[in-house]
Amino acid sequence: MSHNLFEIFANRMQQRGDADFITTREGRRYSYADTLAESARLAGALTELGVASGDRVAVQVDKSPEVILLYLACLRIGGIYLPLNTGYTGDEIRYFLGDAEPALFVCRPQVHEDARAIAAETGCPAVETLGADADGSLLDKAARATPRNEVVPREADDLAAILYTSGTTGRSKGAMLTHRNLASNAETLVDAWRFEAEDRLIHALPIFHTHGLFVACNVSLMAGSSMLFLPRFDAEVILEEMPRGSVMMGVPTFYTRLVADERLTAERTANMRLFVSGSAPLTAETHEAFETRTGHAILERYGMTETNMNISNPYDGPRRAGTVGKPLPGVEIRITDRETGEEVPEGEIGLLQVRGPNVFIGYWRMPEKTREELLEDGFFITGDLAMIDDHGYVQIVGRDKDLVISGGYNVYPKEVEQVIDELEGVQESAVIGLPHPDFGEGVTAAVVCEPGASLDEAQVLDHLQGRLAKYKQPKRVFFIDALPRNTMGKVQKNELRQRFDATYR
Repeated sequence: MSHNLFEIFANRMQQRGDADFITTREGRRYSYADTLAESARLAGALTELGVASGDRVAVQVDKSPEVILLYLACLRIGGIYLPLNTGYTGDEIRYFLGDAEPALFVCRPQVHEDARAIAAETGCPAVETLGADADGSLLDKAARATPRNEVVPREADDLAAILYTSGTTGRSKGAMLTHRNLASNAETLVDAWRFEAEDRLIHALPIFHTHGLFVACNVSLMAGSSMLFLPRFDAEVILEEMPRGSVMMGVPTFYTRLVADERLTAERTANMRLFVSGSAPLTAETHEAFETRTGHAILERYGMTETNMNISNPYDGPRRAGTVGKPLPGVEIRITDRETGEEVPEGEIGLLQVRGPNVFIGYWRMPEKTREELLEDGFFITGDLAMIDDHGYVQIVGRDKDLVISGGYNVYPKEVEQVIDELEGVQESAVIGLPHPDFGEGVTAAVVCEPGASLDEAQVLDHLQGRLAKYKQPKRVFFIDALPRNTMGKVQKNELRQRFDATYR
């Protein structure tokens, strides 16, 4: 079987013909045949802009069906798709363009001039726009371009995408994902989650990360099913659409907000067959409340930017609250001692490692970091602490590093701390995640002022505006006399978490 991701998708598109692929509430519709044709037009535009096989295409745009057409066009010509969070600031974009050296940067129409300036600084040769209303210069060019119908050959280990994941040192890492990585994982999930052509996925996730793009869209494409594309999560809209949907993928925040709505009932969800949750831990309370209200047990799973999906609760059989299930077919896991690297006995906590065809091939231009985290035997050190319970299900019990996951987005404390510490009057800071009823974890900062300096919470938060994406900014800032440290001088963030634990409760 071909591992060329576009070739696989193209076969499915030809089979499905006039069947819906993407629809919107505003009435926009792309059938599978439309998608195949439009991807060829966009591929023609990319080619005319100088994008060749192996080139990166960086994309920071608002969610729309046309973004998926661009993704497919990029795959068609052998390009490497590089989605960027819409919340990233100019400084952050400058880093990504400088590091990835894309042949093309696609941005929102309203920031075109700023984007062109950043592209000029970083040596990016072309900038085009794509708007949420099927507008922008790229679509104008596609309408005039000669369609490129051929599919550029790609091997299983050729890159299909690069997804940036922040590093704890503040420097983002580009996870390199191959055609095999993405194709194998989509095929596995179609089978594991029983996707059929008749399914209609309610898609309210962003499409700049693994969950919304590779899990939701790739699986739908592989199954030949349809997606209702929503610009964002809106509980009222989701509840209205449930009688016409069959599957929903979400982050825990989606489910906490749905449970809080009295309109969530068994009758409302009667046509739905599957609710999937990931990107952050789902509380047992939310899991149980949702099942009580609807009769549906949410299927929680576990994945990462570097690996796509690794572990899942079963489609058939008990979905255990507080666990992420068992390894998917073809995926191996082991739990190792943090110090020795040796496997720990079942039931003990250790570092989770994974191996399989879904695991990335390394970090873009970071060979040393790749060697640290991707071992010679093919196992990837996830950085998550886990254990296997008596039923053989994996429980994620914490993170080896102080990653905060807020609303499904990864926030790396060091990056936030560095920006806070730039503020005049700040001596040092520590950023932690605290239990939050809506976001899973709330980003929280503890700040120590320089002697004689006087700052307040509003000043710190104002300093972060425009310097960090909104989701990285603390929800609360506390001022303390000194950061707690051990005898080696390391900040004891566990003490801060205990001290401020009740902040959002």
